[in-house]
Amino acid sequence: MRQALAGISSAQKPMVFTKCGLTGDRSKPFDPPRRDLRPETIRRECEASLRRLGVERIDLYQFHWPDESGTPVEDSWGEMKRLVQEGKVRAAGVSNFTAPVLERCERVRHVDSLQPPFSAIRREAAAELIPWCASHGTGVIVYSPMQAGLLTDRFTAERVSRLAQDDWRRSTPEFQEPNLSRNLRLRDALRPIAQRHGTTVAAVAVAWTLSWPGVTGAIVGARSAEQVDGWIRAGEIELTAQDLDEIARAIGETQAGSGPARPRALRATAD
Repeated sequence: MRQALAGISSAQKPMVFTKCGLTGDRSKPFDPPRRDLRPETIRRECEASLRRLGVERIDLYQFHWPDESGTPVEDSWGEMKRLVQEGKVRAAGVSNFTAPVLERCERVRHVDSLQPPFSAIRREAAAELIPWCASHGTGVIVYSPMQAGLLTDRFTAERVSRLAQDDWRRSTPEFQEPNLSRNLRLRDALRPIAQRHGTTVAAVAVAWTLSWPGVTGAIVGARSAEQVDGWIRAGEIELTAQDLDEIARAIGETQAGSGPARPRALRATAD
C-alpha cells in the first residue's frame, strides 16, 4: 500500500481509511484477536499505520469493535480525540457500536462515522442506529450489503454445501435452513427489479442499502474483476418507490432476516 500511495500524485491521491483495536498474540496465531481499545493501543496502532502507509495523516480512523479489555469508551474515544487534535487523524469513527455507546462517545467528541452491518437480510441497523446517525450528522458506511454473497445472482444452496469446512459461513444462521431458503427466495425477488434497471441482483442489493436516508456509502468486497463489474453500478441506481415497495413485500412474504423493511422516504403505497 505504501508503494501504491507513493506512486500517485497528491492531486489524485485517494482518501486513506483504516482501523484499530484488534490485537493478536503472535505466539497463538490461530486464536482470534482481542478487541483492545486501551488508549496506548490505539495510539501505537495509529503511529504504526502512519509509518507503514508513509502518510502524515489518516483520513478516517475507526475502531473495529467495542472494547473487551475493560477500558471505558470515554477513555478510548478521548485518545481518538487527541489524535485528531494532533493532526494524525482527520476524521474519527467506530464500527459495530450501539446507540447508547455512540451517545457516550458523542459527549467526548463528535462521531464522524459509524460502520454497521446492513443488508436487505440483516436490517437491524435501520431501527435505531441509522436514524441516530442521521440526526447527529454522523456518516454511515455499511458493510456486507450483499450478505456475504447471498444476495448475488449466482449463489445457490448447492454452493453452500460445497463451502470449505473451515468457511465461517457454514456456521452462520443465515446460511443454514430454514433461513437459507428464505434468503434465497428474497434474492430471487430482486431479479425483476434488476432486469428493469438493466443491472444485476448484487447491484440492486447494494443500491437498496444506499437508498436509506442517513447511509453515506457501502463497503463491497470482490474476488475478481468480474465481480466488481457486477455491482459497480450500484451507486448510480436510483431505486423507485415501486422498487422499494416491491422489496418490502418480498421481505414480508419470505420472512427473510429481521429489522425495518423499507426506508420511510419515497413511499408509493400506503402501509
